Amino acid sequence: MAVGWSRDGDVQGQIDATVKSGVQLARSRLSKGESLTHCEECGIVIPDARRKAIPGVRFCISCQSEIEKGQKAFTLFNRAGSKDSQLK
Repeated sequence: MAVGWSRDGDVQGQIDATVKSGVQLARSRLSKGESLTHCEECGIVIPDARRKAIPGVRFCISCQSEIEKGQKAFTLFNRAGSKDSQLK
């Protein structure tokens, strides 16, 4: 069933592309390699429990929180192909 000006399957294609984009973003934010013993940003000791829980951790909790605040929030709705976005 076509919706608005789109062809059959376009809506599902848009949903699939949005999900794929979200998965790629999450994977890109995962740490890689061996965990550091001291925070890369401030130099304080990273607790053993954090290093074991998150392989490849590079920052203490405080610094990681600040980094994540600066990252763009991910939205689950892709307006690029939306009919409404073309009308504005």
